Amino acid sequence: MAIIIAVFAIFIAPALASAAWWASVDRPSSWRQADWSASGMLPDASSTSEAAIYIMAARTGGMKGAFATHSWIVTKRAGERYHRYDKVGWGRPVRIDGYPADARWYSNLPEIVGSVHGAEAERLIPKVEAAIAAYPHQGANGDRGYRIYPGPNSNSFVAHVLRDVPELGLVLPPNAVGRDYLSGGRFFAVSDDGLDVHATLFGLAGFSAGWHSGFEVHLMGLVAGIDIKRIGIKVPAFGLVSVY
Repeated sequence: MAIIIAVFAIFIAPALASAAWWASVDRPSSWRQADWSASGMLPDASSTSEAAIYIMAARTGGMKGAFATHSWIVTKRAGERYHRYDKVGWGRPVRIDGYPADARWYSNLPEIVGSVHGAEAERLIPKVEAAIAAYPHQGANGDRGYRIYPGPNSNSFVAHVLRDVPELGLVLPPNAVGRDYLSGGRFFAVSDDGLDVHATLFGLAGFSAGWHSGFEVHLMGLVAGIDIKRIGIKVPAFGLVSVY
């Protein structure tokens, strides 16, 4: 009984609260009515010459948005334009520049999960591109390339890159459902810098621990835990609540 109460309090209650909040939010009824335009969150590429890497995320459409975000990668070499990388359920392989770099997703404003700039970004962009090219789930929906739940999906793709390029120092938000599905359906992984470990049963249940992840437990796509880098708690469906 104590375990059931703990699961309800830690995972289910926050998810229900998020669903109630999301149900009250005005949203487009379909993707056709949604706004997919640039949000203006990123600086105009022509206004800055420095290289940059951004990890972006935005709430997804429909009631899924109560629990999940869609994430993507943006790169910019010095003096060049932005390039955006998404893995979606339509088309193959990874979609490049299918949308503006900082576009809204189903009308939802994106957030910058994290970024790297300057010489360090220039150094890491080839590593990011190599990790993107090496992503094993490049196929289309129904072809082991995309499965909305529990993965591999858009968040599984971005999480794969972040694990392969730990110098970015980032992990996806707790509500990036699918991020805990390990590439190739593995059960265990260690980040390339050895500072994070991940164990999961196909993204359905497991844990992550380390400098980048803090300590997390995931259950049926919901994540709870603590963040030791940004000093905060990871709340299922809501995301990271940090002191800064």
